[in-house]
Amino acid sequence: MQPKIFDTVICNADVYDGSGTAPYRADIGISSQKIAAISAPHSLQGKAMLDASGLAVSPGFIDVHTHDDREVLDHPQMHPKLTQGITTVVTGNCGISLSPWKADQAVPAPLSLIGTQGDYRYGKVGDYIAAVQRAKPAVNVGILIGHSTLRVNAVKDLSRAADAEELARMQDLLQEGMQSGALGFSSGLFYQTSKAADNAEVIALAQISAAAGGIYASHIRDEYNGVLDALAEACDAGQAAQLPVILSHHKCAGPANWGRSKETLAYISQRRASHAVGLDAYPYIAGSTVLDPDYVDGVIRIMVSFSANFPEMAGRDLSDIAAEWGVDQKEAARRLHPAGAVYFQMREDDVQQILAYPHTMIGSDGLPHDSHPHPRLWGAFPRVLGHYCREQKLFTLAEAIRRMTSLSADNFGLKQRGRIAVSCWADLVVFDPDTISDQATFASPKQAAKGIRWVLVNGQLALDKGTPTANRAGIVLDRASERYAMAT
Repeated sequence: MQPKIFDTVICNADVYDGSGTAPYRADIGISSQKIAAISAPHSLQGKAMLDASGLAVSPGFIDVHTHDDREVLDHPQMHPKLTQGITTVVTGNCGISLSPWKADQAVPAPLSLIGTQGDYRYGKVGDYIAAVQRAKPAVNVGILIGHSTLRVNAVKDLSRAADAEELARMQDLLQEGMQSGALGFSSGLFYQTSKAADNAEVIALAQISAAAGGIYASHIRDEYNGVLDALAEACDAGQAAQLPVILSHHKCAGPANWGRSKETLAYISQRRASHAVGLDAYPYIAGSTVLDPDYVDGVIRIMVSFSANFPEMAGRDLSDIAAEWGVDQKEAARRLHPAGAVYFQMREDDVQQILAYPHTMIGSDGLPHDSHPHPRLWGAFPRVLGHYCREQKLFTLAEAIRRMTSLSADNFGLKQRGRIAVSCWADLVVFDPDTISDQATFASPKQAAKGIRWVLVNGQLALDKGTPTANRAGIVLDRASERYAMAT
């Protein structure tokens, strides 16, 4: 009897299957975009053979917190993500999504972080999905629908809560998006576009996501002094709407709140006892968003990531710019506006506490359109595996991989991804656990990681020996079909 010949075989690899359990050595046979066999080392034959001796193979990493809505259209090669081993991105976080909105006005912050007026041209989520499918990105794309995007469509005065007619308009837009396959709804109550919304407005929208089997991801209203109240508000919304809540980029921001992660994580554990609550985090002491004079306190370091009026200032510290101009930092921020910034607002012990929490997923939260971006755009996932796992020993390698794969897939309803098992989609990353490391720094952020050998997306080789290939096999992850595929 002739042996089966697979499309691709990854042979003699140390297999980390995404469950968090110890690795085992095996061959993995891939056919028709899926994992077709897992067998003893050197037992399978393929048209293409990838010798992974001495290397680890894991499910492709799922970046649950991105702002890649426009990046998957404009730069579908997705080099910053592939070179980290990322095979799936979730867009539309923090209430900011590129659809549904046909912009007829200048784009306000924070929506301006991902596009200008000409970029917001998809009046329905279905139109955006069709555009992504035409672009053929190299990674899979899951979509969240943003609260701020809904509000600019429907609410005449963003400084107040929506009235009944405006809320109904937002619900209709959200329902279309969920029916088109979106994974859920996100909010960013911290931002001016949504700050005036009360929790009743959020709950009414989250209920639309819940009815379609989606989730609610929340950039909470206050990550500073009011962090506990803001966590409660987000959890209350999820419980009232009866859907899972994801707490985005959890942190304790500002010197007055350093050390409070034990308190916030204890609260999250308390809420998890009665409701589905997840969270994500990135492995850095700095965050990045719009440069707003209201966020400038003269205490923490702030680095400019882009400025429309003074592009040459990208990469420089706000304090140095202010000194050069002979003004205080708030005035410098006003002059630089519209602009983005990196805020060194967390403390290392809090970052480690949050990363070590067993329910924390990894999300990069990178901003791909910044001229001098936060290094998390290129380095978040290898930094967890290299710095925090191998060097700081916060968790085992198997556990670190679980935070990037099966935990994320489970929280977002992606039932045939995030695991190495027969019949799962062949999203896989092969890497050297002894050398994997982030190279991106705050001074030089656009640097590819080291240690990633191969990345496969839906069975196609997307990264070969650290170099992206011409294969772009990513798909839009339709919520309903992902779940249906598992059921069959």
